[in-house]
Amino acid sequence: MLTRKQQELLLFIHERMKESGIPPSFDEMKDALDLASKSGIHRLITALEERGFIRRLPNRARALEVIKLPEAYTQSLQPRRGFSPAVIEGSRGKQPPAPVAAPPQRTPVAEVSSSVSVPVMGRIAAGVPISAIQNNTHDITVPAEMIGNGDHYALEVKGDSMIEAGILDGDTVIIRTASSANPGEIIVALVDDEEATLKRFRRKGASIALEAANPAYETRIFGPDRVKIQGKLVGLIRRYH
Repeated sequence: MLTRKQQELLLFIHERMKESGIPPSFDEMKDALDLASKSGIHRLITALEERGFIRRLPNRARALEVIKLPEAYTQSLQPRRGFSPAVIEGSRGKQPPAPVAAPPQRTPVAEVSSSVSVPVMGRIAAGVPISAIQNNTHDITVPAEMIGNGDHYALEVKGDSMIEAGILDGDTVIIRTASSANPGEIIVALVDDEEATLKRFRRKGASIALEAANPAYETRIFGPDRVKIQGKLVGLIRRYH
């Protein structure tokens, strides 16, 4: 077991050799350990050599070799799991650090649902009308801000008659249940209680016009008793494969 001075000298020699590759001089050792004379350094080096911590190399000035270090020191060099060393800087001659501002307090807000579940009721034609709206096939989740009050359902689009309105084949449209609409709104129209189609709602006198958003399709005119409005378009979901 080493005395405190012996350990201090051994570690001083070790650190200096790591930095420069050259052992410190006796004067440097004396100053580092705050000893009055170099004779004290000679005694410490002899004690370290006898205990097997250092070795003097013959025929070379200032020739010392560190053979081993104290066990307690080598254990302190092992990394500790989950340990992050703190660094403390001396404040002498330095300005004190500025106080760290406390994080602003946040006003608590009520939690709201970020999404809602909407039933998918089958396919809707954006072209030639197909079978009327089917039963619920499955549900999808949509952003809550996409829909407002009222009942909603979703339909899968088949066809290209509404492409100039940004509605493509394969899209899923979100519909708010409604029985009336304003001219220009895109609606789900049930024709003759048999065929469902997605078109823009127009009026032609007493008749109802179902207008496509594709010049390849003609506007279809029906008597008011043949068309029932099933809902209005409020949103659209598109998947990219």
